Amino acid sequence: MKIAVDAMGGDFAPEEIVKGSVSGAKQYDTGITLVGPQERIQAELAKYDTAGLDIDILHTDEYLIEGEQPAFALRAKRKASILMAAKLVRDGKASAAVGVGPTGGVFAAAVGVLGVLEGLARPVIGGNFLGFAPNTVVIDLGGNVDSRPDQLLDFGIIGMVFARKWMNIENPTIALLSNGAEEGKGNEVVKETYGLYKKSGLNFIGNVEGHDVASGKANVVVCDGFVGNTIVKFCEGLGAVTAEWLEKKLTGKIPADELKNMIVEYKKATISADNTGGGPLLGINGVVFKAHGRSKAPEVATTIGTAKKMVEIDLVGTLKAELQFVRSKLNISYTNS
Repeated sequence: MKIAVDAMGGDFAPEEIVKGSVSGAKQYDTGITLVGPQERIQAELAKYDTAGLDIDILHTDEYLIEGEQPAFALRAKRKASILMAAKLVRDGKASAAVGVGPTGGVFAAAVGVLGVLEGLARPVIGGNFLGFAPNTVVIDLGGNVDSRPDQLLDFGIIGMVFARKWMNIENPTIALLSNGAEEGKGNEVVKETYGLYKKSGLNFIGNVEGHDVASGKANVVVCDGFVGNTIVKFCEGLGAVTAEWLEKKLTGKIPADELKNMIVEYKKATISADNTGGGPLLGINGVVFKAHGRSKAPEVATTIGTAKKMVEIDLVGTLKAELQFVRSKLNISYTNS
């Protein structure tokens, strides 16, 4: 298996991306194609022992920069590193692609090059980001800031397949994130979506509130990307601040090694990058992962391992079949927008 990695994405590219790719190749026994400026990548690779590793470089001088408008930037930069990585997957030269750069750019490149699964209006970003709730996946985590009811139904189907195949939960419970648990709570989109879920035949348990995410009340929590992205970043911020507070309070009161391990475990429970590295773009006709922009080498390596696992369990193939079945049962057509 070979995984294409955009070496120029993220806050610490290419240094940490290359370092993490070397580590990922060793840990997960997979080939890596690093996409970006050859001289810069080679200079970083020279710092590490890569003997016996299947690592090569696909050269391009173009890459996305944080703050650029994704659609415009990708039109202007036809050989942007994230586009080239996605094309390796499309052409069968890589099994998965990993991007650490701007979310919009990774999303647009994946959709433009690989396309969306038939029967799906929009792909999503999702995953079990919170270590305190290992059996809960939240979808969408940032791909779609505005969503229609039929799209929110798709999110639940995607989450169900992810929970079954990735987390080995036979019949995942699905809930809508709202401002109250009772039926009838939420904005108009949530209320209409509630009705679709009641008729879907899915294991729908109704609405859940924000505090239910960490408690694991539902296996799949559905919301639009605006809300989901806010939740994940709030948890990350709270986790980082609380970790610092705990370290100050407990330094000198418990052994240093014990405190260090405690802080590491706490960060894995609250900070998504420490827990899973990156999240998959679900609904793309291929495997693409988006790692956090602040990811360093350990998170990049973890994302590579997670991407490899997603290929091995054929999540994309299973999702195709489930989408067709549920949507045909409800007789719901879709608009690819």
